[in-house]
Amino acid sequence: MNWKSLTKGAAAVVTVVNFFLRFGGVIAVPRNRRPTTALAWLLAIFAAPIPGTMALNLFGSTRLPRGRREKQTEINDFILQTTSGLDLVTKEESWPRWFGSVVDLNRKLGAMPLVGGNDAVLYDDFAETMRAMTAALKKAERYIHVEFYLFAYDKATIEFCEALHDAHKRGVTVRVLYDDWTTLRNPAGKKTIAWLKKTGIPFRAMLPVRPNTVLRRRPDLRNHRKVVVVDGTVGFMGSQNLVDPDYNKSGNKRRHLRWKDLMLRLEGPVVAGVNAIFITDWFAETDELLQREADPIHNVEDPDTLDCQIVPSGPGFEGENNLRLFNALVYGAQEKLIIVSPYFVPDDSMLYAITTAAQRGVEVQLFACEIGDQFMVYHAQRSYYETLLRAGVRIFLYEKPIVLHAKHFTVDSDVAVVGSSNMDMRSFSLDFEVSVMIRGRRFVDRLRAIEDDYRSKSRELSLVEWLDRPLLARALDNVMRLTAAVQ
Repeated sequence: MNWKSLTKGAAAVVTVVNFFLRFGGVIAVPRNRRPTTALAWLLAIFAAPIPGTMALNLFGSTRLPRGRREKQTEINDFILQTTSGLDLVTKEESWPRWFGSVVDLNRKLGAMPLVGGNDAVLYDDFAETMRAMTAALKKAERYIHVEFYLFAYDKATIEFCEALHDAHKRGVTVRVLYDDWTTLRNPAGKKTIAWLKKTGIPFRAMLPVRPNTVLRRRPDLRNHRKVVVVDGTVGFMGSQNLVDPDYNKSGNKRRHLRWKDLMLRLEGPVVAGVNAIFITDWFAETDELLQREADPIHNVEDPDTLDCQIVPSGPGFEGENNLRLFNALVYGAQEKLIIVSPYFVPDDSMLYAITTAAQRGVEVQLFACEIGDQFMVYHAQRSYYETLLRAGVRIFLYEKPIVLHAKHFTVDSDVAVVGSSNMDMRSFSLDFEVSVMIRGRRFVDRLRAIEDDYRSKSRELSLVEWLDRPLLARALDNVMRLTAAVQ
């Protein structure tokens, strides 16, 4: 055997294959992708054609399998039918001029109406949130729907979990959803699944990662929602997972990291929208459509109620609903815009919207974390700070060791958004999220008071301080920014 000739032949084959992979990448990759995402993928393919192409085939598409997309279409139609005529809000002169068009955008993209007659209570303390949710479970008479990105049976959640079990034993219909990958890889994951099986509570893992799913959808799609609904009259949603604030991880304990979140307790017609989110995800995982539990509308008897609109988003939707909502609100801001996000990695459209708002005179404040729990995201978001600071955005870093995990923002004195969605490209394209847009001055005032408390526990970043960073630190941030752009 002529090894020299064989080696030359193999090298020639690899060269030809590399050429066609690069050439094919130039044709295929830019289609239906953001320019930054396409550029990142092309760089990966040109640097290492074979591994880059394999990674593209595995992680390059955010689309769900056809069956899952058809389910989403079906459930959207169901939501439109069951919420027809429930647009209970009459346009008022007090609305900002741009607000009506944003409501129409959300209705078109996410199927949910704006409804009035609601009340909302904010919880920014973990123990207080757990007490409120547990108390609601104890009063349940018909059903309880629980959905969390991370569901853990641990020392901090045991009372909530036992209240679920007690409700199940007394005949209340209890259903539980959790994100498969995130829950299983938590230190309490196996114990949690064993506990659910032992209780007999019906449960499902969302977006399970199995060998037979890898070829049908990318394995890193996640369901990031946090939702609790009791009897269709009370709903909870926000950023908090059902887990100890240190996430049961030894590394977090060693660094003394604890998560700080924000949750909402909702009453009124909007709870039907929160429940529709659970119904959507239950149907996606079980093929069981819970139409029989479409509840009558419950209005809050209070003259000073809130207008609310649920905004679902994720790979099941074509339009990146949360990103479009956020951009619309940023462009609508006239006086003051406060954004709170632990993971801030915007796409170009959001970066332009925020910097443009600051440059046209809107007071823009961004709250992020001084310390990071995710290496890549932490450094990627830092790569945007110089651009933001130069545009006039004020950046406040919540002091370590607390991880400010809340996700919300306020627009002027009129409108707020609270939910599970970060201001990053994962939340825009890869994660199933749910937010609620709320119009009501008293609610915005309460949320602003919480934002004021954040400010008292944060330090403001200056442009001079940021420009004094070592060159290697800047380089690392930029590399992580490029890596984060690969989707």
